[in-house]
Parts: sequence; structure tokens; C-alpha cells
Amino acid sequence: MDTGNSFGLTQTYLPEHIIAIRLAIAALCGAIIGFEREVRTAEAGLRTHILIAVAAALFTILTFEIFHTIGGGTESRADPIRAVEAVTAGIAFLGAGAIFRSGGGVQGLTTGAGMWLAGAVGVACALGFYTIAAGTTVLAVIVLAALRALSHRIIGHKAAEDEASGQP
Repeated sequence: MDTGNSFGLTQTYLPEHIIAIRLAIAALCGAIIGFEREVRTAEAGLRTHILIAVAAALFTILTFEIFHTIGGGTESRADPIRAVEAVTAGIAFLGAGAIFRSGGGVQGLTTGAGMWLAGAVGVACALGFYTIAAGTTVLAVIVLAALRALSHRIIGHKAAEDEASGQP
């Protein structure tokens, strides 16, 4: 356990430089996911995804700091998983706000899912799972960018065929 920070104000379970690194990595991963969304002019872009990833990381870090501060012994009623579940629910609420019906279709599902994923990546960073967070970020960009291009190519060909045959 750390005996205090450089200002002597508080004790932390994790050294403060580790906390800062975890928050910075969460911001970077959120930025990478958010940048792809920003380029695609999605409703939630760079700033939103960074804030979600960092907030999720911070809530997770604070949860485990509190858990270790009050004692996580067998008689403790503290349960850090509840806080992680609350973070997940909060991000799901934000993501749901990005989803709306437009005519006969639904829009914003990918944006909402990206926001939820950014939160999960933030939790992974907070717990020190940097490789998992980085791999998930790369996978997210592949899914968001590469599969988007593929689906547009397939749908684009289908739309052109439907237009040529006179179908709506």
C-alpha cells in the first residue's frame, strides 16, 4: 500500500503513477475508437468515447481503491463487482440515448455499442489489462472500419442491382 501521494493528502492502494498510466491508456484507447466514429460522422465521436473510457476507468479505480481502503476481508460487505456493474449500466444508458427509430429503421446501434465497448475498454485499463484493452481497441476499429467498408460494398452492389431492376 502506498503511504501517500506527493502532497501527503491521501493513501492509495495503487501508486499514483500507475493510476495516471491506466487513465492515460484508457483515454488513448477511447480516442482510437472515437476517432473512427468521428471520421464516420457518428453521433458520438472522439470526445465522447474518450470521456466514456476515462470515466469507466476512473470509477473502476476508485471502486477498488475504496475496496482496499475499507478492507476487502471475508467479513467485509464491500463488493467491487457491483460498482463495475453500475458503470456498465450507466454507459448502457448513454448508449441507449444514441439509439433512435427513423421511419422503419433504427439508427445509432453501432454508436451505442461503440460507447459501451469504450467503457469496457476503460474498465480493462483500470484493472491493468493493457493487452486486452489494446487488442479489443484494434478489434473494434477493424469491425467498425473494415466491416463498414465491406457492408457498403455488398449493400452498394445490391442497391445498384435493385435500382437497375426497378425494385425499391
